[in-house]
Amino acid sequence: MIKACIFDLDGVIVDTAHYHYLAWKRLAQELNIDLTEEINERLKGVSRMHSLEIILGLGGISLSQHEKENLANKKNSWFVDYLERMAPEEIFPGVKQLIKDLRQSGIKVGLASSSKNAKTVIQLLHIQNEFDTVVDGTMITHSKPHPEIFLLAAERLGVLPQECLVFEDAEAGVEAAIAAGMKCVGVGSPEQLGKANKVITTTGDFRIAGLRELERN
Repeated sequence: MIKACIFDLDGVIVDTAHYHYLAWKRLAQELNIDLTEEINERLKGVSRMHSLEIILGLGGISLSQHEKENLANKKNSWFVDYLERMAPEEIFPGVKQLIKDLRQSGIKVGLASSSKNAKTVIQLLHIQNEFDTVVDGTMITHSKPHPEIFLLAAERLGVLPQECLVFEDAEAGVEAAIAAGMKCVGVGSPEQLGKANKVITTTGDFRIAGLRELERN
């Protein structure tokens, strides 16, 4: 049985991915690198430093660890500035109701985001009390597609991995959920998230009845 649902944040609950893109694009422009939205898909669900490595690789740029950390911190500063404009109205339609329905059905709800700003985001959205546990990028060593973040969330929720259902919008996140031995609902494109057990257009499209369907499959 599915006893817990674990949500990614960016692109699943709210479009913070757009703010990440604006900040990374601004940094890339400083480095004379053209960061397109297509390339940006590779940055979704991975750590800040890994994202930076991808961007530097586009420009064939080699930097010291100290220089990389400075750039990553600059990007994060811009990202946090963008976040300050975020409001609860930006939560995707139907998400709050879905979380409410899950909790009322006795399903535990967790958040597992590679972002180190996840707790700030959910506070700005006024949903910090909707989760039984929150795991963010400050609490893990390995980023997705490594399963660490989801395994830690399951442990903190007090459930087995096979009792969890993950909601993810990134290919790396779907792979992480599968590697953790969990069921996964992909949010977005079937072409990109085809490895998921089920793919929906937006998180709010999911219904509680879908849990039983996924348990049978």
